[in-house]
Order: sequence, then structure tokens, then C-alpha cells
Amino acid sequence: MGRFLGPDNYHQNPDDKIVQHELRATGKLPKHIAVIMDGNGRWAEERGLPRAAGHQAGIVSLRDVTRSSRELGIDFLTVYAFSTENWKRPKREVSMLFRLLRKMLRDEMEEMLENGVRLNAIGQINALPAIVQQELGEAIEKTSQNKGLTLTLALSYSGRWDIVRAIQSLALDVRRGKISPEDISDDIFRSYLTTSAIPDPDLLIRTSGEMRLSNFLLWELAYSEIHVTKTFWPDFRRENLYDAIRDYQRRERRFGLTGAQLKNAITANEEKVPREQKTYVERLISTITGGGK
Repeated sequence: MGRFLGPDNYHQNPDDKIVQHELRATGKLPKHIAVIMDGNGRWAEERGLPRAAGHQAGIVSLRDVTRSSRELGIDFLTVYAFSTENWKRPKREVSMLFRLLRKMLRDEMEEMLENGVRLNAIGQINALPAIVQQELGEAIEKTSQNKGLTLTLALSYSGRWDIVRAIQSLALDVRRGKISPEDISDDIFRSYLTTSAIPDPDLLIRTSGEMRLSNFLLWELAYSEIHVTKTFWPDFRRENLYDAIRDYQRRERRFGLTGAQLKNAITANEEKVPREQKTYVERLISTITGGGK
């Protein structure tokens, strides 16, 4: 099944280092990249292979994207590994996916620790098989002190589920008197989501050419830039990631503002307007420009 974060004796080649240097020098890198890893099954079917072969090949892609993201200095990488809808797939395929996940967690622990990768997971984790929950929890705990890239696996995840769950938790706190309905804001609501500890994605990449979100990070992707490629996930490599980042760097992120308003907001940020005096949009821009740190 191969290795996940890095092949044996991996060494970044000099040409790749130059490309990454150019990306960093050309424009601001996304802080958080989210990926809908689509096309494993179709990749396998086109080659007359079982679907399992596509999922195994997809691990190689995740390995390369994880490593290159870390090398670039990307802080957060979130991948759609298993949706709540995926439970409807044949039981044999679902079982195989979880075997792959367990093997990946066991085989790559040393690599994650060496490279400072912190593992995280979102979704209905308690719906996963008990042995998967156990090994996933152990991997998250072992990497919890790492300070590099945070790799988040969305497992048994649904954007709608997360929003409904957050509303339920918020409603309970209102009933208990912990919070007043009038005080509920975007920021407060976000604190109830499973993604509360990580920033919203700057860039969403979807492979296989499909033009939909597929119930992924519905709240968090409100202002994310979207890059769609026809490349199936098993064929996606760091060169494809670089293309997506270049596409991202060419865009002007206005958050609903005009270009002039955006410049004014950035100027206000540069003048160090106190955080509590900024509007919600200005705080978003402050985060994007680095002023929110």
C-alpha cells in the first residue's frame, strides 16, 4: 500500500526547491488548503482495476501533497477522506477504506513525528469502527505537540451535520442561560463547529472536474477561492498543487467589497486599527494579510 507522508529515502530535488521559492516570492500563500479528493474509483475503472487500487493510489497523492504543503510552509491541510454519504457504498469497499486508514496511521507515525505534522480529525468519529477510533485517537494524541502542518482528516463528515450539531449545542447553551440569543454572532456560532480550532480555508481544490461542494465545509468555505481540476485524485501531484496555488495568487479576495473598499480596509489594517474596532470583514482581511496574528 506504500507509504503516506513520504517514500523511503525521500529527498526534495533542487528544481522543486526553486519552484517552491518562486511560489513564496510571487505572492501570498494560502494559510489553509482544503481538498475534495475525488476520482479514485473512476481512475481505477479506466484502467480495468478494482476500485481498491484507486484508493491505494490516492494515498500516494496525499503523501506528496502533504509533504509539499509542509515544505511550502502551509499551516493547515484539510482533506475530505470519508463523507457520511460514503457509508452507502458497498460494505466491502467501506471496510477496505478503513483498513487503508489504519495501515496509514500505523506506518506513517514516525514520518509525522519527524516532520512535525499534527494530525486532526473532524466528523462523526464515534460512528467509525471501534478499532479505527482507537488508532485514530492514539495517532492524534502522539502528534498533538507537533508545531508544523496540521493535517485534518474529514471522516464520516457532513457540512450540514456539523451546522445542525452546532445549532443544537448553541440552543442548549441558550436554554441554560450561558448565552443570550442577542449575543449570537458569526464568531460565536463558528466556535461551536468542529472546525473551530482551525481557520477557514483560503483555497479549496476539487479534483476530477466535478463542480460541487459535496456537503464539505459548507460554513467555512463561504469566502474560499475554488480551484477545480479534471485530474483524478490518484494522478494529482505537487505540480498540480502548485498550479492551484498560482491560480489562487492571481485572484483578488474582496469578501464582497469593491476593489477600492478592499484597499481602504487593508490600509486600516496597516495602520493597526484595534481589533475590537474592526468590522467582521476587516477582521477577515486582517487575517488574510497577516495582521490578525
